[in-house]
Amino acid sequence: MAYDAVGLPWTEAARQLTESGCRFQTEITRPTRDFFTTDSNCLYVIRQRELPDGILLLTLAAKQITS
Repeated sequence: MAYDAVGLPWTEAARQLTESGCRFQTEITRPTRDFFTTDSNCLYVIRQRELPDGILLLTLAAKQITS
């Protein structure tokens, strides 16, 4: 796997992946409880793995809102 998107904001990762011609899919993870408030408009890549067909699967999570 040549590309490392973990930790990047989703908008930046998507731009870089698209420009490089990399095939990818996304999934969004959500907290099981609403203890912490999150901003679903501000997604970050928290995990990536390469699927057998060569597609990069990226797991996205919403940024935690502090204050």
